[in-house]
Amino acid sequence: MTTEPLQKEQGSISVNTENIFPIIKRSLYSDHEIFLRELISNALDATQKLTYLSSKGEFEGELGDLTIRVSIDKEAKTITVSDNGLGMTGEEVRQYINQVAFSGAEEFVKKYSEAKDAKEIIGRFGLGFYSAFMVSSEVEIQTLSFREEAQPVHWTCDGSTSYTLDAGSRTERGTSIILHIDGDSEEFLDSFRLKNILSKYFKFVAFPVALEDEVINPVPPLWKKTPSGLEDKDYLEFYKTLYPFGEDPLFWIHLNIDHPFNLTGILYFPKIKKEIDPNRNRIHLYSRQVFITDEVKDIVPEYLMLLQGVIDSPDIPLNVSRSYLQSDSNVKKISGYITRKVADKLSEIFKEDRAKFEEKWEDISLFIKYGMITDEKFNEKAEKFLLLKSTSGKYYTMDEFRDFTAHAQTDKEENFVVLYTNDEHKQDLYIKTANDKGYEVVIMDGFLDSHLIGHLERKMEKTRWARIDSDTIDKLIPKSDDEDKSTHLNEEQQNSLKSLFQKVIPNELYKYETREMGENQLPVVIIRNEFMRRMQEMNATGGMGGFNFPENLEVMLNTSHASIQKLLETQDETLAQELMDLALLTQDLLKGKDLTAFIQRTVGLLR
Repeated sequence: MTTEPLQKEQGSISVNTENIFPIIKRSLYSDHEIFLRELISNALDATQKLTYLSSKGEFEGELGDLTIRVSIDKEAKTITVSDNGLGMTGEEVRQYINQVAFSGAEEFVKKYSEAKDAKEIIGRFGLGFYSAFMVSSEVEIQTLSFREEAQPVHWTCDGSTSYTLDAGSRTERGTSIILHIDGDSEEFLDSFRLKNILSKYFKFVAFPVALEDEVINPVPPLWKKTPSGLEDKDYLEFYKTLYPFGEDPLFWIHLNIDHPFNLTGILYFPKIKKEIDPNRNRIHLYSRQVFITDEVKDIVPEYLMLLQGVIDSPDIPLNVSRSYLQSDSNVKKISGYITRKVADKLSEIFKEDRAKFEEKWEDISLFIKYGMITDEKFNEKAEKFLLLKSTSGKYYTMDEFRDFTAHAQTDKEENFVVLYTNDEHKQDLYIKTANDKGYEVVIMDGFLDSHLIGHLERKMEKTRWARIDSDTIDKLIPKSDDEDKSTHLNEEQQNSLKSLFQKVIPNELYKYETREMGENQLPVVIIRNEFMRRMQEMNATGGMGGFNFPENLEVMLNTSHASIQKLLETQDETLAQELMDLALLTQDLLKGKDLTAFIQRTVGLLR
């Protein structure tokens, strides 16, 4: 059958208002680079469909060069996007171009103001091609369908609702979109600007994309390959493509699922250390290998944003809005799947190579703790591989630590007591005292550890966490057979000591008590309320909204110590001040002028 040559026609695009193109140009202006993403995505779609028809035998011609090309003519002020895909017939141009893909312009005009960003506007109303008018005073289409004996078609529109459709000049299968760039958008006539946009969105698409003659996507998308055919060096090289200035990752997870949704990707575990910065080197989200966004907090749980890499899913539409992500059921399933895969990977490493897991613990512990605190499903799995490091250098899971120490560290109320330090150097004396009693002390000096301790206490029955310097050791783990530790001093002697300290260090927040604690203990011990101290620590990490908690301190005078006995006899105010400052110093509570005075006084005493 011979196709009749196309007769020139003029008409109006099927919209019912003159306002649509000004609205597109004005309302999408802040995201105007999207026009290039939309046009090339259409070209990719046309090219992919042609290869599919070829594989099914429905297209028997030569596929030839399938490069999608972008060219700039600065003199003519045009940008051309060309492909060798399906092309269109005149009837298809009428159907897909002239009939805007939404129910009516009145609805668009009514609803566009409700959209929060340009991506939502495009996504809601199917305006991919029409985003070209964001930067153009006129748009032309030269197209030739792959169908036998098809005639070339030329379509042009100046941004009004009027168009012209006539015979085209294209001699090869495919489509060229010619944009006549308006004066407000001449920045896009700069090749460096266009190259950056193309590299951002199309670095990993399946077909070559070229600006002039330079292909901008020479690196294939590693996540689309079969994991069994890849080696460690492949993953590391690809990581350098994504993050050229980053340290090598610790390990990675290759995601690949096709039911009940499609998802591929690679997630890398970077060295996190003791900082949380979810905005650094984010996870990149793709749809069919076209970049969407690196704002993935509605797709992955917050703690997973500490990871790096790529997630690609065709079930997430290219024109994605935040409100869509928050409500879409597939997105929620994807989030749950990624959480499970990450937890399974960590569990696998822990079980298969415990030594390797312990070696990397300092680099991944913050991530694991963050996940346990914020995600219940992750917490359920992570409880099995959360490690506690003791001051002796050993690593324990929570169950292992209980098994190893419960016989010694269970108090008279049958509570298992976990002794911990948040600064093993400053609290060395307290740690030594605990070790001498046969107790094991774990190190909890991380950024989130004060939050994690509270989280674990709520989860674990008959378990109590106590910082090693929060009380005397016999009070931290009281035993039923403990002897009476009350002082041998009479009431008058006790009051005499308390009055001396209250006179020298008048502070209504200090409560003085006397107690027998042994000659090897400090003469004065400051006891900080465990709950209030934790509140202070969480406040320091931003967890309490900056609220400052005043602290009442219990000051324990050790009447077993020779210095306290001497004070009872001499009432030496300088010695009392010195002993009190030493106690404050052990709790890191001696600062500023008080610390300076202590140093000067101590130097004077040494003279």
